[in-house]
Amino acid sequence: MRLLVIRTSAMGDVALTTPVLKGMRNQYPEIELVLLTRDAFKPFFSSIIGLDLFFPDLKERHKGFTGLIRLFKDINRQFEIDYVIDLHDVLRSKILRVLFRLTGVPVAVVDKGRSEKRSMITGKKKIRLKHSVERYCDVFAKAGFPVIPAKDKWVVPSSDVSLKTGILSGRPGLLNIGVAPYAKHKLKMWPENYMVRLLELIGKNHRCRFWLFGGNEDLGRLISLQCRIAGSTNLVGKLSLDEELIFMSKLDMMISMDSSNMHMAALVGIKVISIWGGTDPLCGFAAWMQPESFSIRIPDEELTCRPCTIYGKGECKRLDFACMIWLTPEMVFQKIEKLVLSGYSK
Repeated sequence: MRLLVIRTSAMGDVALTTPVLKGMRNQYPEIELVLLTRDAFKPFFSSIIGLDLFFPDLKERHKGFTGLIRLFKDINRQFEIDYVIDLHDVLRSKILRVLFRLTGVPVAVVDKGRSEKRSMITGKKKIRLKHSVERYCDVFAKAGFPVIPAKDKWVVPSSDVSLKTGILSGRPGLLNIGVAPYAKHKLKMWPENYMVRLLELIGKNHRCRFWLFGGNEDLGRLISLQCRIAGSTNLVGKLSLDEELIFMSKLDMMISMDSSNMHMAALVGIKVISIWGGTDPLCGFAAWMQPESFSIRIPDEELTCRPCTIYGKGECKRLDFACMIWLTPEMVFQKIEKLVLSGYSK
């Protein structure tokens, strides 16, 4: 039997399929899996033996409605699909689902919990919702394959790739700390001057180097930020995704916003301190298998308007961005010192 699994974006959501896909390969080795995703995300899956990848050309050959029909035909030319597992549930995957259903192929679809999430941001109900990984597991269960996520080693960098430079092999006792200070939406971003102050406090109390991560769109800001943070190095534009995953796996810890870098760092198995503003880990997007105490935010009992958004879109309704402004560098430093850094020599 062969399952077609669909998840083409966003980067963090695609990365979060790895615990489930690894679990499926471990628990159902006789079931063949084909993942429909973007070519850029291939490095996430290098360690999943027996997983076939199909990369759509969404900008040209498979663009638009006629392109999706062509994609459907291209998939069927290469694979005989027995079941479709839709982990995305967007217009593109819905069209593909219809095409497969018309040929008699059954489909299972992710329940994104949209009504539950709306209740969270309206303040009607503030409870822990299912994590995205758990929701992915539920889809496989609907298809008759109850699966337990793999326990560890979710994203293992390819052994065929090595870092271009030995810059991480520095002095003994020197902490290597990753920092991902930006996110796609501003309601997820801590003030830049707060991050500068936090790293200053860490640098004064520990021997360390800071490695700055982000997307290509962050390059200009990161170059400027590097000039403000002693002992920091911007990595954007210098590493491929394969190399970035290797680099992350060798860090002592990562400090991140609610972003794809948070998920990537957690999935390669390092400690991740995440800083939350308008969004909240309770909504199901926490760094996978990190202690809850590592998700730093103002408690919703103190600031009842949060979370005010699921994905970070929108504007602060209070107009003062209290969820981030109240979270001072000193507060965050004290938490990091207690949770992570206290075990390292100063």
